[in-house]
Amino acid sequence: MHRTRPPRTCRWYTLIALLGALTVHAQPGFTRADTLRGSIGPYRAWWDVTHYDVTVRPDFATKSIQGATRIMFIATAEGQRMQIDLQQPLMVDSIIAETFDQWETGGSYGTPRLHFTREGDVVWVDLPAAIAAGTRMPITIYYHGVPREAKNPPWDGGWIWQSDEHGDPWMSVACQGLGASVWYPCKDHQSDEPEGAALHIVVPDSLVGVGNGRFNSTTPNDDGTVTWHWRVSAPINTYNLVPSIGRYVRFGERIDALEGPLDVDHWVLAHNEAKARSHFTQVPAMVHCFEQWLGPYPFRADGYKLVEAPHLGMEHQSAIAYGNGYVNGYRGRDLSGTGHGLLWDFIIVHESGHEWFGNSITTADIADMWVHEGFTQYTEALMTECLSGKEAAAEYVIGLRKNIRNDRPVIGAHGVNAEGSGDMYPKGANLVHTIRHIVGDSLFKAMLLDMNARYRHRIVTSAEIEAYISTFTGTDLRPVFDQYLRTTKVPVLERGIAKRRLWLRWANAVPGLEMPVAITIDGVRTVVRPGTEWAVMPGKVRRKARVEVDPNWYVHDRPVAPPRAPLPAGALSIGP
Repeated sequence: MHRTRPPRTCRWYTLIALLGALTVHAQPGFTRADTLRGSIGPYRAWWDVTHYDVTVRPDFATKSIQGATRIMFIATAEGQRMQIDLQQPLMVDSIIAETFDQWETGGSYGTPRLHFTREGDVVWVDLPAAIAAGTRMPITIYYHGVPREAKNPPWDGGWIWQSDEHGDPWMSVACQGLGASVWYPCKDHQSDEPEGAALHIVVPDSLVGVGNGRFNSTTPNDDGTVTWHWRVSAPINTYNLVPSIGRYVRFGERIDALEGPLDVDHWVLAHNEAKARSHFTQVPAMVHCFEQWLGPYPFRADGYKLVEAPHLGMEHQSAIAYGNGYVNGYRGRDLSGTGHGLLWDFIIVHESGHEWFGNSITTADIADMWVHEGFTQYTEALMTECLSGKEAAAEYVIGLRKNIRNDRPVIGAHGVNAEGSGDMYPKGANLVHTIRHIVGDSLFKAMLLDMNARYRHRIVTSAEIEAYISTFTGTDLRPVFDQYLRTTKVPVLERGIAKRRLWLRWANAVPGLEMPVAITIDGVRTVVRPGTEWAVMPGKVRRKARVEVDPNWYVHDRPVAPPRAPLPAGALSIGP
């Protein structure tokens, strides 16, 4: 990974490896394969990918692929054995070491062939000798086979073999969580991204191969195929590098963006061009909205494009997969139930929001994916706010609460490639919305802009983002994050009136929760900071005063009988 990060002393990777090992060994129910897939073990820790060069040739008739992946890496410590990931039943044909000069000039792959063994989905590769820290070196892996076929993409992913409505081949890949190693050999861990990548797609000359980044050229081959060459100049998640193959046509435009003109291209099936030209007119307004709230589009050098996909959609960096049927909402319905979500196309907005959260700001472990999904689901509210105002945006995100299950914590087990609850979407968005109202609109917007500038093209952890938000806003939100991310408990504001004094406390709460919350008492709004022990509001209220909690906080409230005890020494604090 060559995103902005600590100096190359390997201490960061070593820390992840140690913490990962400790975490994994403490997790019941996970296997060695889970550990190898989800942690930075000793044979991943010493080397760092700087570039992928992937060539793939699919055969639609046999549902098989042939490919070659060139991995350029730098040794961050001395090492000899490498863990490469390639999921069965794909088979490795050979692995060849190259010199740096050969990489630069494209010369002969030469020798030596490297010794390798298989352990499930892991390929153990042994270099001829240990290489020193600071060494740059490429290896090329040749492979073939029938890749896992997607059963229900993008959720149950793999290679997608479909025909369009005219019977023409339509192929792609969806592999988030499952991993890019389902179709090409790589270091399949979210913490290590290359500085850039190249993708070469070999298809029959009647089809088009679309990849991430910029289109470079096509090369006709002697066997009736053509190779489409694409190049990515920015860091990219391995699961985001994806080919899309079909009878595509291209159209696009150049729009004004914060960092200068932004190329916006769309690749759609030829028979859908008219619908796409009409429907995709919402893209410029979305880009302008997101740049207002989140800062510049993070991948201007690689452009922005939507690529029609044989599945619902995915945040493939600079080549967003689109399959929402050219209708607004989520397949034509509003996930919030408010109607606001029918003003824009869910897949366009949500997957584009991932360009900032998920693609630019990326978590090292998928256990922390709420940072991707919670903030990205909140971009849906931001889009609603840009179109219809703040009140509509609040209604939208509050409406998403009906989708929260509170079945398990939002943060998953670390080091074993395990996601947390699907609540990372609506609950994550409502956590972000709650924080917005705790700190105020102006500080919240400033935080989003600063966060995206500070962590642009970087790998992070949830803990790092949590600490950043607390520091930037000047508010200790650690118990708030613990409450919403690490438990399934929704805090309950218990309240009662005795002797015309209003008593408040947080119940169903983590220890130490002192979350500010806005309430109205007989229509008068105030902000209080209850703790988990009973405290009283200063001043007196009517015996039957109407007390309401601001719905922008994702909390429950419950009237109860207050304690029969003397008033506490300190009254409940008032204010933010």
